[in-house]
Amino acid sequence: MAAVEVVEFEEFEDLAERPHLRLVSTPQVFRTGPSLANRRAARARMMKRRRRTLVAFALLLGLVILSWPGHAFGGETGAGLPTDLANSSVLASGMNFVVQPGDSVNSIARMMNPIDPKVARADLVRELDSSVVVPGERILIP
Repeated sequence: MAAVEVVEFEEFEDLAERPHLRLVSTPQVFRTGPSLANRRAARARMMKRRRRTLVAFALLLGLVILSWPGHAFGGETGAGLPTDLANSSVLASGMNFVVQPGDSVNSIARMMNPIDPKVARADLVRELDSSVVVPGERILIP
């Protein structure tokens, strides 16, 4: 590395000449520490670690959200049942049901809503305009 030193001579002060320039070599090192290549490599490793951590966090968050049960997010059916119970019940809203021998309005209501069959029974009676069912009758589940 080289530096430039300006040398002024007293004998030339009265002249309108420019000062003389002299090249001086300096053994000084202005920058200490790791080289630029090492610093760039360290920064690249750091960015790679950050990206890996971010991807791992996003995957973990996705797994947590996917494993959360549906009713925890407020999912309910029209009958007021949580989605997992509605999917496990035999009868759902909009289905056609053929009454079998031995079926009653109460047994059909229990198949519709195992938790609170009273609500389902009231809906069935309102739909049928009767509390009596006949074997072979087709019922549209409300």
